[in-house]
Amino acid sequence: MISALSVTDLSLNIGGAKILDGISLSVYQNETLGIIGPNGAGKTSFFNLLSGIRKPSRGQIFIGDQNVTNLAPHERAKAGIARTFQTSSVFVNLTCLENVRIASQAANGKSMNLTKNAYKFTDVVAQAQECLEKVGLANYAMQRAGALSHGDKRRLEIAIVLASKSDIVLLDEPMAGMSVENVPELVEIIRSLATIHKKTVLIVEHHMEVILGLADRIAVLNYGELLVCDTPQNVINNPIVQSAYIGESL
Repeated sequence: MISALSVTDLSLNIGGAKILDGISLSVYQNETLGIIGPNGAGKTSFFNLLSGIRKPSRGQIFIGDQNVTNLAPHERAKAGIARTFQTSSVFVNLTCLENVRIASQAANGKSMNLTKNAYKFTDVVAQAQECLEKVGLANYAMQRAGALSHGDKRRLEIAIVLASKSDIVLLDEPMAGMSVENVPELVEIIRSLATIHKKTVLIVEHHMEVILGLADRIAVLNYGELLVCDTPQNVINNPIVQSAYIGESL
């Protein structure tokens, strides 16, 4: 299998405290890797290192064969990493189409000059509309993003990810705040990232049923260390994971 993303001895210390310690891990092309662990395990910090928001205290990060350890967040994005956050991060005063069109415009190397009419880039607009359609938001194209429901904002974020043309997608608790009835639809949209759009997906999520249904493998973090990375079945049957994660059988 071909590695899409790998880290070696990845560590993060803040104010003398160990946040992450010596994580080595490879994620394969078109794989969905679930990342679980108790609060404070270092899951979001791990994503912050991968996306370039923080620099590691030690270790290296590779996208394929490219060492991206010292690249800034916008350079990581160009190298192929896209990320969503625990809280929605869309431009609330722009329409859904404009949110996705900006991502498509950047991905296609079009001018970002704000004094020019971006809608002249008809190919970019068409791509943005297609991405909205893929997540079921085609009818909301001209609606202001801030007026969307929480679940629809999550779908809009995934449309933006699709428009960015990134090969690697980091999803940080995409189900946070979602109503129970909206979870299955979002699960299928996330599943399509790997199965249809051939993305490599890393997902942090507290809903175990979501992780078990989506992940090819699950990585378990605890106190900043990687306990195990294995198939979902092997992880839930692992007594060390059961003890460290919730203290009982998963």
